[in-house]
Amino acid sequence: MVVMPSKRRLLLLGGALAAVAAPAVITRPAFAERKSGGAKQKRVDKKDEEVTPPEDLMREHGVLDRVLLLYETAIRKFASNEDFDPALITQSAGIVRDFINNYHEKSEEQHVFPRFKAAGQMTDLVDTLLRQHEAGRKVTDTILRLAPSGRSNADDRKRLIGAMQSFITMYRPHAAREDTDLFPKLKDVVSSNEYDAMAEDFEKKEHELFGADGFEKMADRVAQLEQQMGIHDLNQFTPR
Repeated sequence: MVVMPSKRRLLLLGGALAAVAAPAVITRPAFAERKSGGAKQKRVDKKDEEVTPPEDLMREHGVLDRVLLLYETAIRKFASNEDFDPALITQSAGIVRDFINNYHEKSEEQHVFPRFKAAGQMTDLVDTLLRQHEAGRKVTDTILRLAPSGRSNADDRKRLIGAMQSFITMYRPHAAREDTDLFPKLKDVVSSNEYDAMAEDFEKKEHELFGADGFEKMADRVAQLEQQMGIHDLNQFTPR
């Protein structure tokens, strides 16, 4: 004999099943929200770690300034008739040509200066910076040409010292004016989307020219030259 469940029992059974199934329905959206929130947080953290365009350009100025220290050291060694390998000057100038003239300054000329021109802001400063870029490339070519004979030929040595000194004299205020006057105002003349795209363009070009970690590689090259020039120990510059 088969006993059919009563209507009351069917209702109770259905309610129990609904109660068992309900937590799965309720907790699923909560889980999805947490998962989505985690992904969003990860994207925010990654964005926070990105180097902004001004920071990128300023740290590249750090590489330039360390090359200027190498030039100053070479000038002192020439003045004291100290023996050193002139190839160190050639390698220093090679970093300026490859990393500063052909990459850093091109980035400024293609992405930074036109924005200020279009906005009608700091146009006189931008014009001066552009002229100095052209002058700097010519001086770098002169240094590269004269460095190999700088020790053996007195006339070449005199012209080489003059070229390095003129490069130092121009680029110290050039980089300082960009760092203090121009770069901090960059965000005022571009949209947020342009600002982010500029950072991506800088990174893409750096990888294209120098591979992954291009900045770090250049900083390492400069450090090796400092070691060979005898100026790698930062403490030696501390006043006694």
